[in-house]
Amino acid sequence: MESSDATLNADLVQNRWRAREAPYGDFIMFGDGSLSVMSLMRSSPADRLHDVRAESWQWWHLLRATAWTPSDWMDIDTAFASCAHAGSRALAGESSAHGSIGWVALARDDDHLTLEWVAVSCSSNPFAEVALDANTVTATSTLGRIWSFPRNAPQHVKITEDPAHAWTS
Repeated sequence: MESSDATLNADLVQNRWRAREAPYGDFIMFGDGSLSVMSLMRSSPADRLHDVRAESWQWWHLLRATAWTPSDWMDIDTAFASCAHAGSRALAGESSAHGSIGWVALARDDDHLTLEWVAVSCSSNPFAEVALDANTVTATSTLGRIWSFPRNAPQHVKITEDPAHAWTS
């Protein structure tokens, strides 16, 4: 089946997940076949526009679709980190074949790693660490940015900088 001709449903999403694939762009793809389109926004205070130490990042939720047709897919071929908690597993890594793009996923910790959601950001570095607790999936990028995804509402992710990697004045 040609993916660009098919409106996605839960079965196709799960098959794509098992094939280690996700839509190309800034998205959260949910295991039920729905999709949240996001935009990664960087901001800086007006008096420090070119100072990376003053940057802040946020993923803005643009829209949610329950039926959609992907225009392009990417491999989420490398998992650098995995963490299990109470029947769920968080995974994080990169799409090395597509310019070292970062991804984070939450799945059931079953035989099939049934997908709950996967977040892909073409604007992010790969994710080298991931942690999971009852409320949050926390992933740290190779650039030191910490992404905190609420488990049940990953589109409300917060992005901060790791104090251990913070620049000194």
